[in-house]
Amino acid sequence: MREFGPEVVYHLAALSSVGRSWEEPGRTLRENGESAVNVLEAVRLEAPEARLVWVSSCEVYGADARLPAVEDEPLRPANPYAVSKAAGELLASVYADAYGLDLVCARPFNHTGPGQPSVFVVSSLARQAAEARLAGRRAVQIVTGNPDTRRDFLDVRDTVRAYRLLAAQAPAAVYNVSSGRSVSTAELVALVGSLIAPIEVEHIVAPNRVRAHEVMDLRGSHERLTDATGWRPELALKDTVAEMIAYWEQELARARETEAGSARG
Repeated sequence: MREFGPEVVYHLAALSSVGRSWEEPGRTLRENGESAVNVLEAVRLEAPEARLVWVSSCEVYGADARLPAVEDEPLRPANPYAVSKAAGELLASVYADAYGLDLVCARPFNHTGPGQPSVFVVSSLARQAAEARLAGRRAVQIVTGNPDTRRDFLDVRDTVRAYRLLAAQAPAAVYNVSSGRSVSTAELVALVGSLIAPIEVEHIVAPNRVRAHEVMDLRGSHERLTDATGWRPELALKDTVAEMIAYWEQELARARETEAGSARG
């Protein structure tokens, strides 16, 4: 902070997988909490005039939010990751009040795009589809967890555009970054199937991927964000998923070429 003297600070650093937060709750809470404190202290001491765009998560709403969720909903985090993000958001608010920091808080809903690790659902589906294409299969089994969970998906490029607008022109407040619509896992699998036709897709639900404590539907209103900045989502989910399948085809083909080269060497 001292070296760069930033005018804007975007805090997105976190362990961000809900599933992994159940496997490593202590690490999730510790690392996300410590990074929050470190960023806030650095801004307070070295860049107190900077606009701080604090990226929280839609997961802070939990299972009992009215849908589409609005920013005034109470926080009811329902997994360790969500608890860590709610805690960070509350701490940032305390710092803003105590030290006069210029804070704007974003609550992004699920976002995805080419390059996302396959631990996340859309990227996992895209990778499985790409593997089937590369192998020349006529049919593929696509494996997921609960097929009925629904999430509000945005292309990451729309999400980042929202962050930039929040930094540039939004009054200090909390803002959902969302589409207002949710899509089920089963619907995502069907979308992937339509994109890789004529390959036939069989949807397999793996019991070990079904979480006992799951928020079944999360979607948010972006009315406040739109009123403040004019932002609206622009990129269609179908186009994003098609790009992701193409991305994984390139990555997997490159990995195969590297392995073949190593074997020849």
